[in-house]
Amino acid sequence: MKASTFFATAHAERYLGTLCKHFGHKVPVTHESGSGRIELPFGQCDLRADDAGLGLTALASDRPTLDKIIQIISSHLDRFAFRENPELTWIITEGAEA
Repeated sequence: MKASTFFATAHAERYLGTLCKHFGHKVPVTHESGSGRIELPFGQCDLRADDAGLGLTALASDRPTLDKIIQIISSHLDRFAFRENPELTWIITEGAEA
C-alpha cells in the first residue's frame, strides 16, 4: 500500500535532513540533496524536497502498517516543524481497495 502527502514550506530541505538524521540513528536511511528514504522495519517513507515544499510517500504491506508509518513520520515532522504547524492530509494512492 502507498500513501502520499505534501507539506508546503520554504524549509523542505532542512526538514528532510532533520528527519533523515534523526531516524538514521535507529534505522537505515539514505539522504541526498533533495531526497531521502527512511527504512523502518515494517515499511518505508520516501521524501522529496523542492522549492515548493516536502513530499512524503509511505509504503507498507497493509493498511494498519501504513497507518503506523504515517503516524510515526507525521508526529516527527510535527515536532521538527512546530513553528509551521504542518497539517498533513495523507492520500492513499495505491492499494485503497485492500
